[in-house]
Amino acid sequence: MNRCIVHEIKNQISICELYTQVIKKNLENEGVKNKSLENAIKCINKSLKLMNNSLIDLKSEGGLNTELFDIKSILEQAVELAGVYCEEKNTKITLKAESVYAEIDKDKFLGCIINIIKNASESIEKNGKIELSLGTSNNQALIKISNNGKEIPAEIQNHIFEKGFTTKKTGSGLGLHICFENLKAQNAELKLNKSVAGFTEFEITIPVNQPH
Repeated sequence: MNRCIVHEIKNQISICELYTQVIKKNLENEGVKNKSLENAIKCINKSLKLMNNSLIDLKSEGGLNTELFDIKSILEQAVELAGVYCEEKNTKITLKAESVYAEIDKDKFLGCIINIIKNASESIEKNGKIELSLGTSNNQALIKISNNGKEIPAEIQNHIFEKGFTTKKTGSGLGLHICFENLKAQNAELKLNKSVAGFTEFEITIPVNQPH
């Protein structure tokens, strides 16, 4: 059943990829220069690639595909791809990071960062601020993602990573749970540092493995 579902979804992804190329080619043929549209097409293609890789994992029921990777570049991609969530609310995303290497599954890691940013944007009504930082401490990479949106009520903070737990009317309760489990499988830890009115901060820690 998984293989059948994957096959059908991949067909639709292929159609989306084809039409992004058609749009890009038409813009070039008409001599249209629009950075916003070019960036949108670029982000769509990256998202489709992530979806395709996730489907490959589902089809093969495979595990992690880890490699030594610069986490800074992952965060830069996440900020670029997640930017669309913040435009309507006039939310600014900033990143302060140094190059830090670790053994990660780059697609799964990227998906987790995007999911946390998406959640942050949903907690903000307007004129928001989402900040990402990356540094090291005691041979651990420290990734902090904060926002100035609504606080997570104290009574549910210990449940947000549980499978099926959600406060959204249309939520599945799987987003943060999947992030937590995927990061755990990569020897990383996701936790909520603090959530009060106007400030919520998540933190990811993972052992540093700098290239020689």
